[in-house]
Amino acid sequence: MALFHVRMDVAIPHDLDPDVRADIVAREKAYSQQLQRDGKWPEIWRVVGQFSNISIFDVRDADELHEILWNLPLFPYMTIEVLPLTRHASDVK
Repeated sequence: MALFHVRMDVAIPHDLDPDVRADIVAREKAYSQQLQRDGKWPEIWRVVGQFSNISIFDVRDADELHEILWNLPLFPYMTIEVLPLTRHASDVK
């Protein structure tokens, strides 16, 4: 498995139909929570004061992460930064 640190900044257009927005946000929540239950998205943290999050993904490889991110309902409205992670030599775990 591979770990990735992912920052997602969301910018939904203000003129997007409110019903469309509500549907996309509901689908995003359901999709992300299923990935969390499946263990692929073990950490998600809100960035204070922003429509952003910092997440840790635990996936097979970069291709799987790419597929997950592209399937996020909010993906068209996101700026995403991905950093691959590896264990630090000083980690006591």
